[in-house]
Amino acid sequence: MAPDPLATIDIESLLAGMRPKLHRYCARMVGSVIDGEDVLQDALIKAMEALQTVTPAVNPEGWLFRIAHNTALDFLRRRNRQEALHSAEEVEMIADQLDDLESRQIAATSRRTFMRLPVAQRSSVILMDVLGCSLAEVCDIMDFSLPAVKAALHRGRTQLHEFAEQPDDAPRAELSEADRTRLNAYVGHFNARDFDAIREMIADDVRLELVNRTRLKGKAEVSRYFGNYSKVSDWHLVTGQVDGRPAILVFDPNEPNGRPKYFMLLNWSADKLAIIRDFRHAAYVIDAAECVVDRG
Repeated sequence: MAPDPLATIDIESLLAGMRPKLHRYCARMVGSVIDGEDVLQDALIKAMEALQTVTPAVNPEGWLFRIAHNTALDFLRRRNRQEALHSAEEVEMIADQLDDLESRQIAATSRRTFMRLPVAQRSSVILMDVLGCSLAEVCDIMDFSLPAVKAALHRGRTQLHEFAEQPDDAPRAELSEADRTRLNAYVGHFNARDFDAIREMIADDVRLELVNRTRLKGKAEVSRYFGNYSKVSDWHLVTGQVDGRPAILVFDPNEPNGRPKYFMLLNWSADKLAIIRDFRHAAYVIDAAECVVDRG
């Protein structure tokens, strides 16, 4: 019996190495770097569970993409945004390789624009033109026939070209006054290193997720998190938005006009801070995020 490739590799190293690329796919599929990380975490859990009974896989990377793809589709179904996956007709057409300029243009397309494509078109274009998968790999990941992938790819590329010629008139969401007040208070205390004041803001049963690293619960455990921040000086917090959601942007204090390094999300309950999500150890999440500094 041939050995199972998944049994002969360091699965933890594989998952760590693939995580940024898998996140890029998930984020573009669901239209948000934040939701994309949630989908990715769900996919990785499914992958680890599947390893208990998995059949031999020739391509471990493709196997992970298949799980991420199906998990993203499940997410879209729950969100009631999924459109028809399979074309009624499987048109035979050539899926030509794009030139470098066209490839860069598609790779730079915003997630909001990708979300305008039907799911099959979106997935095929992201996999082939953004992530560089082959046609055979796209067929395997999507579980589509070659003609169906070619059709979806052709239509998706055509649609993206048409979208690129249209003005982007989508209004930009602004922070509510309540969100701005809460975030500014947190940011102000944090930048002043007044962590005792922040501890007064958090609920007794506060939950913290240091994404891609650990989870903590309760004031006592979460207090250690603030203690760790007090020992370093590689951060400066600014109130803002990530993909239209209220967020705290974290900058390098030596490059205040540079791009944010990562971000934090806060959830509140009865005027107390109930959930903290810190992406310090998942910096890949912000790589293609739409970040806006609050000017209010």
